[in-house]
This record gives sequence, structure tokens and C-alpha cells, in this order.
Amino acid sequence: MDHYELRPIGRVESPLSDRASAPKQGHEGSPDAWIVLDDDVADAARDLAVGADAIVLTWLDRADRTVQTTRPRDDPARPPTGVFSTRSPDRPNPIGLHRVRIRSIEGSRIGVRDLEALDGTPVVDVKAVLDLPGEH
Repeated sequence: MDHYELRPIGRVESPLSDRASAPKQGHEGSPDAWIVLDDDVADAARDLAVGADAIVLTWLDRADRTVQTTRPRDDPARPPTGVFSTRSPDRPNPIGLHRVRIRSIEGSRIGVRDLEALDGTPVVDVKAVLDLPGEH
């Protein structure tokens, strides 16, 4: 197969509206945000817990999919680097990977910290962070 179907399961609600004002990483000052799940997948979130960490996968719909190299952190002093070695949103398949902390759950709305995605960004999955054996 050359193509795979990927559909959003929800959207991000955030005060962040443009890339220029968004932090490069969630832990660098992202405002609290919401993951708003579609009704048909809301039951999938029933065992998420406030205070837990989760991985949120997004589709960075405003990314430039033609970009293959970038200067990390937009720093002109850094050498051009292949996007697969960076967290740049501009890449051939602009999948965002975000580790967040769940701060609240209200029905199909999950309040999170440390999400640097822009308002309206499609969410494609939410995964619990599992401790490795021996970690607590």
C-alpha cells in the first residue's frame, strides 16, 4: 500500500494561534490547552487520569511538507540539519509528538499542560505514558 487512511479524532483548543508566538517545545511556556475528542471516540479516553502523562499525536496541518532540512530552533548559527533529526513541524509527514500532563477531564474534553500545538490542530491519537519496569 502506498497510502494509509488517517482521520482526526479531535482538535486542539488553545490560545496559541500562530507559529511565531508558539514555544518550540511544550515545556517552554505553553499555555494550558484542551484536547476536544469527537463524540464517536470519547469512550476511548474513559480510563485516562488527571495528573497522568500522555503522548498526543497531532497532524501539523499548517506545516510545509516540502522541507527536508532546517536550522534547529531557527538559529542561523546552527548548520542545516535533516528534519528527521529535529522536532521541526515542517517535514514530509507533519506528525506532531507531544508529551502532556492531564490537568482535567470534562466529558470528551481533556485539559492538558505542555501542549505547544496551535488552536484547531487535528489530534490523531492519545497514548498513555507507561512506566518502564523498575520505574515509578
